[in-house]
Amino acid sequence: MQSVTERFLRYVSLDTQSDEFSETCPSTEKQKALGALLVEEMRAMGIADARMDEHGYVYGTVPGDPSLPTIGLIAHMDTSPDISGANVKARILEYQGGDICLNEAEGIFLRPADYPSLNGHVGKHLIVTDGT
Repeated sequence: MQSVTERFLRYVSLDTQSDEFSETCPSTEKQKALGALLVEEMRAMGIADARMDEHGYVYGTVPGDPSLPTIGLIAHMDTSPDISGANVKARILEYQGGDICLNEAEGIFLRPADYPSLNGHVGKHLIVTDGT
């Protein structure tokens, strides 16, 4: 079975950019590629009723304690229309503190001065973009 990190890296490699001017649901057909992948993975995990409807919504049931209420989980599968979702190149780094250079040529950095929460992640592995 793949790790959560491996799955996440595969998910972010898919172009799921939305289109704010679209009147369809989902706003772009390419968003259904992630939905189809999720259905495939859910079925591989034993979720027999995993499916995606014509609007790109993914469903599946995991049996639990029948004496407890059923819960539902929901999440976005699209990315912002403001920038391309194609050719995302994520990378994993062990954060040692200080600024993180995402793309030196473009001068793109994550800085604790801008994102103070970074200070709480020293020594941890972070997944970041290459800044493109």
